[in-house]
Amino acid sequence: MSHYIPKNEKHEREILDALEIVSFEELVSIIPNQLRVKNGLLGLEKGISEHELNVYIDSLHQGEDFAKKSLCFSGGGVYDHFVPKVIDFISSRSEFNTAYTPYQPEVSQGTLQYIYEFQSMICELSGLDISNASLYDGASALAEACSLSLAHTGNKKILISKMVNPVYIDVVKTYLKYREVEIKMLPEINGITDIQKVSNMEMNDVACIVIQSPNFYGYIENWNKYSKLLEKHKGLLVSVSDPISLSILQSPGKSNADIYVGEGQCLGNHLSYGGPNLGLFAIKENLKRKLPGRVVGMTNDMNNKKGFVLTLQTREQHIRRSRATSNICTNQGLLALRAVIYMSLLGKEGMPNLAKLCFNKAQYAAEKISKI
Repeated sequence: MSHYIPKNEKHEREILDALEIVSFEELVSIIPNQLRVKNGLLGLEKGISEHELNVYIDSLHQGEDFAKKSLCFSGGGVYDHFVPKVIDFISSRSEFNTAYTPYQPEVSQGTLQYIYEFQSMICELSGLDISNASLYDGASALAEACSLSLAHTGNKKILISKMVNPVYIDVVKTYLKYREVEIKMLPEINGITDIQKVSNMEMNDVACIVIQSPNFYGYIENWNKYSKLLEKHKGLLVSVSDPISLSILQSPGKSNADIYVGEGQCLGNHLSYGGPNLGLFAIKENLKRKLPGRVVGMTNDMNNKKGFVLTLQTREQHIRRSRATSNICTNQGLLALRAVIYMSLLGKEGMPNLAKLCFNKAQYAAEKISKI
């Protein structure tokens, strides 16, 4: 496994000075000329990307077809994106990689700060007001969104599109099995939720409508149409989406969705044989007292210095006790850290570029498959 080791000319000079030698050439002078790599480093051109370098090195010891054979296209909510080594490097730094739960703010400032930044980035992607510190995974985040909708509206019917990830639907059914809730599946037509049939349904007793976009088949759904159906009713619109796609699609907030949930594994986290994953959860401000999990906020201490604290914990072992909104007792701290590093390194230009690259490659793959 290759590692990220930061190095620049200053670092190189310090190493050479410590060894009391003048140049790198002097350092490797003990190696006979006939054994040295010719034509540059491993025969590579200058300016090669990290991904290309990894593929090249793998091909040297695994064979040229190794990179092609090791690609995973299973999908279904968890995706084999390239993860830069710098994420492993930064996420292992001690100021971030601290105690699992930041109960004591005075000794957990690094942890609290990255969670605060994570929340801010999820709010920016989703277009909604408040994000929590993350949940277990995308499936449990959707189940929590449905639970929040039931508590907020007092209604007992949940409408879920058939085009939502089937694993998410199974988890929702498991969560709500003993809650006396009616879960109704919305019909589809040609891979899209059938808005015409949904428009004719009674909405008075609906707690929420759940629509995924891009949906499980990759089609773009229209959240706006469903938010308009609920305008005169108490029901909430729950939007499910891949976070990378939100950098180029209209956000749930601009589509007037009430809740956004998603799976954050694609944000700098490896497949890891199926887990752990990272649940994303954001809401409109009027729902803040029903938000599951915890929220980190920024404040000033007694010396007027900026600091970070746990602002809200609507959990059963804290002040809420029997009135807790959720039994989800933790956030995915390490995975959220990796996600915030990934998003900050990509930035506002990199995220849309990545989304377009994924889209273009998906179209390319579909075109090739259709010719078989």
